[in-house]
Amino acid sequence: MSTTAIFVRKLVVLKMKRLVLTLTWMLWLSLCGRCMSQVQPRLPPGQQVPCFFIFGDSLVDNGNNNGILTLARANYRPYGIDFPGGATGRFTNGRTYVDALAQLLGFPTYIPPHSRARGLELLRGANYASGAAGIRDETGSNLGAHTSMNDQVANFGNTVQQLRRFFRGDNDSLSSYLSKCLFFSGMGSNDYLNNYFMPDFYSTSSDFTVKAFASALLQDYSRQLSQLYSLGARKVIVTAVGQIGCIPYQLARFHGNSTRCNEKINNAILLFNSGLKKMVQNFNGGQLPGAKFVFLDFYQSSSDLSSSGASFGFDVIDKGCCGVGKNNGQITCLPMQQPCENREKYLFWDAFHPTEVANILLAKASYSSQSYTYPINIQQLATQ
Repeated sequence: MSTTAIFVRKLVVLKMKRLVLTLTWMLWLSLCGRCMSQVQPRLPPGQQVPCFFIFGDSLVDNGNNNGILTLARANYRPYGIDFPGGATGRFTNGRTYVDALAQLLGFPTYIPPHSRARGLELLRGANYASGAAGIRDETGSNLGAHTSMNDQVANFGNTVQQLRRFFRGDNDSLSSYLSKCLFFSGMGSNDYLNNYFMPDFYSTSSDFTVKAFASALLQDYSRQLSQLYSLGARKVIVTAVGQIGCIPYQLARFHGNSTRCNEKINNAILLFNSGLKKMVQNFNGGQLPGAKFVFLDFYQSSSDLSSSGASFGFDVIDKGCCGVGKNNGQITCLPMQQPCENREKYLFWDAFHPTEVANILLAKASYSSQSYTYPINIQQLATQ
């Protein structure tokens, strides 16, 4: 049989499988009638929440940028070198933070990217994150296309419309279902890296003081998180921006006399993070009735991993496992580049992103302790 014939045969088989799945889904809906509005779906053994919805940037993107025109893509080797599915679009060597967290929450499989999630699969959540995305729409446009936070929220709104069909239009049952789900939002890094501190491409640093820019970001972010609330989100993890003045990308460019890191960037981020924590307090204090927000301090966690790297098992804290130039941070990991072999000893995978080991350490710490979470840990949030 010729190669073309084999390809056509495989394509036909694939289409038949999709048709069978679609017909099965339609039959299930017709037989089930109003069952979704009367009985909440049972959770698999050990799974603590029915669904997990994820919003963010490349720290948690798991493939949404694969099909768009952008430099912010990671669907090539050696990205995913330690991940069972290979180069899926995750910006690390293995699991992301939310992958590790989903496992701790008892999900039997990883949460799918929104770009691929279909039908009943949406009942257990979706990942809307997009590399280079920010709170502001223009953020990250220097790298090409992306899905901003505004667009991610809009995509979730479309998901809610799809879920409403599964609940036969019963809004109360759908709201009850979503109120038990977990939501994660990690935004802001690119608003500084790929916006405010890139004056050759953006005017924000001349339009805003550092304090005014943080205020503008927080105002936009408050509106976006409130929109998620209006769409049904009640249990929400919101992350601080990490210590990005100390990532290999910045270390390769910064030439300070007294400090290793770019403290100008770190100090700007601390202003944003301080305001974000106050926002969480306001949300929990009655501004969004019935909501439970958890502030996840990525800044403190990244600072601890960097300052006490050896105690966490890291030998290298200032350069990427894969990259080019000083600190392996001048150019990020290139296609088919040979990465370091002892990846578990590196804090950073490339110029921007942590290794799988670092992601797992943070997931475990934030899940079961309050080392980096406020006012409760994630396990407590899931079970409340």
